[in-house]
Amino acid sequence: MKLSRFYLIFSAAGLLPIAMSYGLDPNRILPKLFQFHPVEGDTVHVLRAIMGLYFATIILWLLGAIRGGSMMRTALISEISFMSGLAAGRLLDILLDGWPSPVLIAYTVAELLLAAWGVVCLRRFDGMQISAQAFP
Repeated sequence: MKLSRFYLIFSAAGLLPIAMSYGLDPNRILPKLFQFHPVEGDTVHVLRAIMGLYFATIILWLLGAIRGGSMMRTALISEISFMSGLAAGRLLDILLDGWPSPVLIAYTVAELLLAAWGVVCLRRFDGMQISAQAFP
């Protein structure tokens, strides 16, 4: 359980600055990280919506870490889905368009590792739940 809590909090803390880079001031922050200049109003609007989605996800992960139980299981599944989805999209992009910048390659590797770590945490969590039911 401690590993799962750490995993969720660690991931939430790591996602927070990424979320803020998308939405706080994308015209200033994103060009420093990527070759990306979101100058149009609708593009910034979409990036801020993504930031909001990331914040909502962070809240779910933190609630899972704090409350435990079924909320932790939900948070773990959410994180596995989130990281796997991001990694799958990035891998598809690599297949279709070639290699992105080094920072995006690092994101892909991190997302794959976090998804795998999440699977380990979920298996351990489910194993502990089964053991607790078998031996009340």
